[in-house]
Amino acid sequence: MRPQIPRAVTETRVVAIVRGREAQHLEAVVEALVGAGIRCIELTMNTPSAMEVLGRLRRLHPSVAWGAGTVLSVADAHHAADAGAEFAVAPNLDEHVGEACASRGMAWFPGAATATEIARAWRRGACAVKVFPAASVGGPSFLREISGPLDQVRLLPTGGVVLDDIPAYLDAGAVAVGLGGALMGDALVTGDVEALADRAARALDLALRAARQPAVEVPARG
Repeated sequence: MRPQIPRAVTETRVVAIVRGREAQHLEAVVEALVGAGIRCIELTMNTPSAMEVLGRLRRLHPSVAWGAGTVLSVADAHHAADAGAEFAVAPNLDEHVGEACASRGMAWFPGAATATEIARAWRRGACAVKVFPAASVGGPSFLREISGPLDQVRLLPTGGVVLDDIPAYLDAGAVAVGLGGALMGDALVTGDVEALADRAARALDLALRAARQPAVEVPARG
């Protein structure tokens, strides 16, 4: 049985992806996201101090669903679980990582870019499949087409997703959208958290307006 997808994903429809080579403003950035209403935050493992920050902020903000991104190995999966991550995200599909996530009770969002990869990821226990890089493989139109035959699969488009396209992705069948650069801007480098908070609030507004009402969790098939 696959672990449950965090409710914050289906309720807010936005996953904020925090990735950067510098960690000087990491905690301020995360606090700004939480203050703006973001309830699902992915800290990538190639961001300095990300897992240490995740563990600390999870205790401060227990209502937020905390995840680890760029989980590329079994060791990464266990490191993320030890830090308190509720979900693990990867740009690729590695069944061994999925098994490790399941053994630790973490939701697993592996990356896929074709119908074959998406179906395989779902069969292997993905809680949602990260369609990546979403903008490059066809954007909302690709998602709409793939959702026809694979309607049982939860899809999480990530990669090149811009704020203005949030409604189109959700209308095309996405369970939520992953927002990286379009949301973060240069906040991790400059510490400009006011502009970040404005973008975060706008992203949430667009997502909830598109959903028209809070999403209701539907039991997954398969």
